Amino acid sequence: MSGIDTKKMLDSIMQDVRVELLEEYDRNFERKAFFSRKWARAKTEPGRGTLMMRSGALRRSIKGRITGRRITFSSDLPYAVIHNEGGQIVVTRRMKRFFWAMYYKYSGGSASRRKAALMSDLAGFYKAMALKKTGSRITIPQRQFVGSAPEVEALIRDVVEDNFNEWINSIQKQIKSIER
Repeated sequence: MSGIDTKKMLDSIMQDVRVELLEEYDRNFERKAFFSRKWARAKTEPGRGTLMMRSGALRRSIKGRITGRRITFSSDLPYAVIHNEGGQIVVTRRMKRFFWAMYYKYSGGSASRRKAALMSDLAGFYKAMALKKTGSRITIPQRQFVGSAPEVEALIRDVVEDNFNEWINSIQKQIKSIER
């Protein structure tokens, strides 16, 4: 009978936890919440999908990496941290140019009243943002999608228990085969 390879067992647990957490963090985008804690609505959302799902780039950017006995989840997108943690950003000249461009885009004529109302709401939002002074601050509410939570701890516990139960069953089968 071969001995228990604890390194192999721990590697398997780490890999399973990484995969399970990546799946749950991905589901947060479907839930529009961090597990059961709903995200704050964006002011520019009407008719355009949710802020966190417009392009799907943030959702696709989340990666999990195992280093030793640590799993790190990250994104290479510069705006990932501000959405996940919330906070303030400083208005720059470049941002003001973007806001003016969006204002002009959404302040044009429209074929339907519904679309015209939506356009005027968006145009008003972008105009207000464009009129902010360079150096002023914009508060971004937290829309957490990765991190620690009771649900994460429960998932890790379940993965560890499942892995140990598999190894115990495997050892029991090995013992039975030797006894025969």
